[in-house]
Amino acid sequence: MSSVAVLKFGGTSLATPEQRAMARLRVREALGEGYSVVAVVSAMGRSPEPYATDTLLALVGGGARTRNADLLLATGEMIAAAIFAQELEASGTPACAPVSATACVVTDEWFGDATIRRVDPAALHALLDARAVPVVAGFQGASEDCIVVTLGRGGTDLSAIAIGHALGAERIDIYTDVSGVMTGDPRRIRGARSVERATLEEVTELAQHGAKVMHYKAAEYARRTRTRYRIRGLTTDRGTLVDESVDHHRPVTGVALSERLTWVRVIRGDIENPTRRMETEIEMFRRIADAGVSIDQVTINQAGVAFVVEGDRGNDVRRLLGDLNLAVRVREGCAKLSVVGNGMREAPGVIYELTSALAEENVEIIHCTDSNVTISVLVPMQDGARAEEAVHRRFGLDVGDPVA
Repeated sequence: MSSVAVLKFGGTSLATPEQRAMARLRVREALGEGYSVVAVVSAMGRSPEPYATDTLLALVGGGARTRNADLLLATGEMIAAAIFAQELEASGTPACAPVSATACVVTDEWFGDATIRRVDPAALHALLDARAVPVVAGFQGASEDCIVVTLGRGGTDLSAIAIGHALGAERIDIYTDVSGVMTGDPRRIRGARSVERATLEEVTELAQHGAKVMHYKAAEYARRTRTRYRIRGLTTDRGTLVDESVDHHRPVTGVALSERLTWVRVIRGDIENPTRRMETEIEMFRRIADAGVSIDQVTINQAGVAFVVEGDRGNDVRRLLGDLNLAVRVREGCAKLSVVGNGMREAPGVIYELTSALAEENVEIIHCTDSNVTISVLVPMQDGARAEEAVHRRFGLDVGDPVA
């Protein structure tokens, strides 16, 4: 068998006959280059299109995470796979839609957000050996007991990465409506552009912190398995190679913004005993976890504890912690601006440039945390877009010719 190329087509890439014709062209091009091709597809279109995931989800109440809901949601991708395979066949390309990713992707039974346990590509190999294009319904798998389970929103990206890794694919192309990883959100930043190359870690961080370039679970799976891939524009066929190489001449690769957050600051009150303080903090985090509240940007020091939660959750946090002899201060209406780049590890002055850019715009910094490749600052939400553009400009991310 020749080298394998896994091509993933999102819902917008399959929404119209014209877009599906472009997707078929990408399949034929890869075949013409000598690859054996696997296509992985999402449900066609976006709500209110009849087979879009949100449209199907509305039929079961909009938020259900049950066995029955997952079975319903999986049909959107199955329909797309059947239609795309039929159209490939009609255009002269042998193709077959196997019984969805359940044919090879084995998961746990966490309905609505399953974790992949393993991928068995035997069924795909059989089709490839027969010189057919398997068209796989993404976003789903099956448990050990053959129960259909979905992988969470954006899960077709994860399907493509996992299947590509299992097949040892030479190419994994994530086709979308933008030409690769962007330096910022083009809807808010006029100078946003595509980059030619980004690291697995950078894309994972950008996805985690709000960029829409790649599903976070897919980016993390690729980072963990060291699986390289490209994010390409369907119409341009140009985009970003994502691998392990690092451009040390470029400290920052991109910025991302998450909005509608609540900052929480907890002061320990009159708890003097260190052991008692630790027990109180542990109880605080236990209550938050038991309530299903996810926290981010956590700092713990002598002054107390600070963290961020999604949404306007100030009153919820106060209720959870009200009897623990803690002074709880909350500030709703915040946004998290994240600056991401592997090159920051060896570049001095990044935090200076970040803070001075915000100071020049009179943007208040409420909270700040950092990791190896990311610095995140919390700012007032009304200033978020302005802060994002100022930082994007300060690091020269709007300089140079865009990829597409």
